Amino acid sequence: MQLPPLKPYNGFTLAELLICLAILGEIATFTIPKVITSQQNGQYNAVTKEAASMFAAAFQTYKLNGLLTSSTNAKDLTPYLNYSSYTTNLTLDNAYGYTTLDCATNGCVKLHSGAVIWFDGNGIGGTNTTTNALNFVVDPDGHVTDGTTNGPGKSVFFFIYPNGRLATVTTITSGTVNASGYWPGGPIAGADPPWFSW
Repeated sequence: MQLPPLKPYNGFTLAELLICLAILGEIATFTIPKVITSQQNGQYNAVTKEAASMFAAAFQTYKLNGLLTSSTNAKDLTPYLNYSSYTTNLTLDNAYGYTTLDCATNGCVKLHSGAVIWFDGNGIGGTNTTTNALNFVVDPDGHVTDGTTNGPGKSVFFFIYPNGRLATVTTITSGTVNASGYWPGGPIAGADPPWFSW
């Protein structure tokens, strides 16, 4: 009995496998950092919006309790926020319009998500629902990006109006002021970090 002839080997050679691995390595080099950055940006966006929503809810509670006056400032809402700790020894990423976000002056609250809310010390200045606003800043990771500089600007500068409307520098109402007359201009396109969206 004669055995049938052997078929030629149809697999990959070592050289072909190495070329495939090199191509896959190149693809991974370009795609993995983008995927990681996209995921991190999505997390920053979600954490920031959650912190701003919490602040807005605290503001509404404060207002419903009849406590809102023209001298109310953002720090007055601290008892109405669900936070893990109050601190005065953090420095945060800058936000548009601020060159220093140091918690030493007005204090900050660190949230359970790791985000930090920085309080502007100025009062709301009045109760006009379209021009008076409190200011606060949310840094989603709660620290300066690389220890010395701002990085891509990861803090978001928020305004909350007496009617509860939240805005950022890109969506602020023209003529918005607080007790110090801050921000009399209008919206500024591109002022929010590129990862932030409503």
